[in-house]
Amino acid sequence: MTVVGPLDAMFLGGETREQPMHVGGLMLFELPEGAGRDNVFPESSRDFVSRLYHEMVASPSVNPLFARRVRHRALDLGYWSWQQEDDVDLEYHVRMSALPRPGRFRELFELTSRLHGTLLDRHRPLWEMHLIEGVEGRRFALYSKIHHSLVDGVSALRWMQDTLTADPGLSGMPATFVLPTAESAAASPGLLPTVARVPGQALRFLADAAGLTPVGMRNLVRTLALEHSSAAFQAPRTIFNQPITGARRFAAQSWPIERLEKVRAITGATLNDVMLAMCSGALRDYLLELNALPEKALTAMVPVSLRGRPDAPGGGNSLTTLIADLATDIADPEARLHRIMTSTAYGKAVLSSLSPLQNLMIGALGFGAAGPAAVLPGVAGRTTPPYNLVISNVPGPTESPLYWNRSRLLGMYPASIVLNGQALNISVTSYDHALHFGLTGCRRTVPHLQRLLGHLETSLAALENIH
Repeated sequence: MTVVGPLDAMFLGGETREQPMHVGGLMLFELPEGAGRDNVFPESSRDFVSRLYHEMVASPSVNPLFARRVRHRALDLGYWSWQQEDDVDLEYHVRMSALPRPGRFRELFELTSRLHGTLLDRHRPLWEMHLIEGVEGRRFALYSKIHHSLVDGVSALRWMQDTLTADPGLSGMPATFVLPTAESAAASPGLLPTVARVPGQALRFLADAAGLTPVGMRNLVRTLALEHSSAAFQAPRTIFNQPITGARRFAAQSWPIERLEKVRAITGATLNDVMLAMCSGALRDYLLELNALPEKALTAMVPVSLRGRPDAPGGGNSLTTLIADLATDIADPEARLHRIMTSTAYGKAVLSSLSPLQNLMIGALGFGAAGPAAVLPGVAGRTTPPYNLVISNVPGPTESPLYWNRSRLLGMYPASIVLNGQALNISVTSYDHALHFGLTGCRRTVPHLQRLLGHLETSLAALENIH
């Protein structure tokens, strides 16, 4: 039996039909040269994807991480734990789908939206993988999702990267669930030596582990409340901070990093600050279009990975958070960018002064701050939200182009979690000199989500006009 760490337990305890707690990703591939051209290559595009599927479900072994099933029994006094599944049914977890013609991005995103809105079965290991054929332009896709209690977004992306190669002729490559055990699958809670049932209990356990007195705990909570100056817990009510349903809408698009780098060089901002400013301008225009822009600036909770730090804990989720002022009350893109820069610099300075466990507590508080609206009926939309949305930027592969079974990876688009009262998530990753945006929203609460893609382009163009 493997115990579930406190932050991981929050993702399990907070899951409902309206609020699935899995992270996912859509990877777009180009068929190998010759596939799909019957007069040149012996198999059609459908045959090629079908063969990949059959190779995946015939895998002789499964990584222990992908064989974990959650256990939550009365005998365990309500605590969460992991149990290894002896026989993982790969034909259940790995599935094949086909798009209706003409197989445009519209149809691909519509299918992804439906797949991302369904709950994972807790009687089985908490992951699924869907091969999707019939994408126009000689392409196919791979959508996968895994419960956030198992891995964070950084770990999930690293697992996917480990299945890729720079060799365009290599075949017989495994899927993520076959890869050898890595740190993220270690059967250890790292520096979190216990389990948790609810966010409050998780924080008490973390406080004990960090050796904090009650006064120290209050001071740390105060640090979160004060971090980022006036941005923390000062968000206005918006259409994003309303009750949600279980249905999702997903949209995605890529932009050349070179365009954002030019803005970074001119302004002295970080690439992440430019990305946040790009999102800020898009959100401003989107809400103006709906006549729903509040006078007060929106704020975003930005997850910050602790992985890579020598003293970072292993296993499960290793995240902290900062709250960024998006300055959506400012029309001028340059002034808006500079206020975002000030906000994120302050937040990073606060986090860098904390220990790894204290950062984990900040992370638990950051995620837990959305908890009341997420779990209590009638709260969403009636109280001041702790922040308006989540914007996450996860570094992707540094090497490009990359291939999977001779198929070139064209794009990788994160699909993340939305919460009751937090109906929009913007997640970004980098690959092949581009930033790949994945937008996940409640289908009912966030109308015309795909229009945000156009507003992102408009916002970036405005930033490029800064001199």
